[in-house]
Amino acid sequence: MSALGHHGRRYRLLTLFFPVFILFVYSRGAESVTFTIVNMCSYTIWPGILSNAGTQQPPTTGFALQPGQSSALPFPASWSGRIWGRTSCAQNATTGLFTCLTGDCGSSTVECSGAGAIPPATLAEFTLDGADGLDFYDVSLVDGYNLPMLVAPQGGTGGNCSITGCTADLNPGCPKELQVESDGTSVACKSACDAFGDAQYCCSGSYSTPSTCKPSAYSGFFKSACPKAYSYAYDDGTSTFTCAASDYVITFCPSPSTSIRAATDYPVAATLTDAPAAAGNGELQVSSAGRAQDRPASTAAYVALAAVLAVGFRIRSH
Repeated sequence: MSALGHHGRRYRLLTLFFPVFILFVYSRGAESVTFTIVNMCSYTIWPGILSNAGTQQPPTTGFALQPGQSSALPFPASWSGRIWGRTSCAQNATTGLFTCLTGDCGSSTVECSGAGAIPPATLAEFTLDGADGLDFYDVSLVDGYNLPMLVAPQGGTGGNCSITGCTADLNPGCPKELQVESDGTSVACKSACDAFGDAQYCCSGSYSTPSTCKPSAYSGFFKSACPKAYSYAYDDGTSTFTCAASDYVITFCPSPSTSIRAATDYPVAATLTDAPAAAGNGELQVSSAGRAQDRPASTAAYVALAAVLAVGFRIRSH
């Protein structure tokens, strides 16, 4: 066969293949992942959404969600970013500025528009279509806590596709020195880094490696209540999960949830004797009294909850 004939055959093959290739690329680019965000709290929340740099934006970055409501949103198939809940939000009648008591993003509007959550806030973090085509996701308390949250993959394959989150209400039992109070009530729980700014709690400076940054009694408070959630910066082993080809349900105030009692009754890793001076004298004592009751719901309960929610979302999707 002549070179011309050979190239002519290749051209014909490319002519046949090229439209199929374009269709495949277009269909992949058009794919999206559905995030169903559900409010099972007894009060309104305002979900906030922040996309990582270079990531295509979802259709909204902030909205209101009434008690019992859910909202199904399409996200880009390769999206990465974080989702959280804002509470006690209102628009000032005089200035028109929109602010929230917890989780505020500082945008002064309902839409966060590229601004992230001001700590403390419970975060759901995602990197979709990452290494080996897997989604990586977690629920993080590294920036503190304001709401119970559950992340449940739906219909995924590959990876472990585990349900993760923090179903416990940590605000009532938050150590006094970490509490964010409003009218004498704890409405959020700071991280030790945010409360004290100490390098050992922030995993910064000489503590910026896995070998030097270790869990503290403060991070132990979060980890004991929420074993699958990130409690400090290098808590990867028990807190990062993977799945492929999945949609996701993010539920605020999932039920059943456990309300943690007073901090002095809550089991933690150790007595807080190493707290910086800013902590005052509010030491958190070790106790085993409430260990059984204060465990979050079992995996079986999570799976049952996810099944119930999945039916409810199809009926009540907003």
